[in-house]
Amino acid sequence: MKLSERYEYPASPDQVFALVSDPTFREESCRHQGARDYDVSVTTEGDTTVVTIERTMESDMPDFIKKLTGDAVTVTQVERWGPADASGARTADVTVDVHGQPARMKGTSTISASGASTVMTLDGDVKVSLPLIGKRIEPEVAKAISASLREEVQFGTTRL
Repeated sequence: MKLSERYEYPASPDQVFALVSDPTFREESCRHQGARDYDVSVTTEGDTTVVTIERTMESDMPDFIKKLTGDAVTVTQVERWGPADASGARTADVTVDVHGQPARMKGTSTISASGASTVMTLDGDVKVSLPLIGKRIEPEVAKAISASLREEVQFGTTRL
């Protein structure tokens, strides 16, 4: 299932990248979103900045999905941000994996200037590899990813 999100920050691309690559902000965001447990790391591999977030959240899924996942879900999100181009824009390869479940989102995120603000986009593909019910679950996983990203952007806007 395709997932496409667009958000706007009232800041420059450099400021937004500094925010999303700040481990303290990402930890605060996990707490703000109610994570039971989390681990955040930001590393550099050459000119690539790798943000890895593993968090356990209360499952906000319909009951038929909770029967598969339980009341909590642990996910690992990895963002591999490339260097800025001449305009300050950056692109990241993004994956979100649900532990113990055949559910994954794979996509691309961008940070780019738009006038006096910055636009962040996420374009991805959510895949749940379960016969018969996978296609029913994919929209719920996509909604959860979108909601988490929306909450993080709203929280991040208060930090800029």
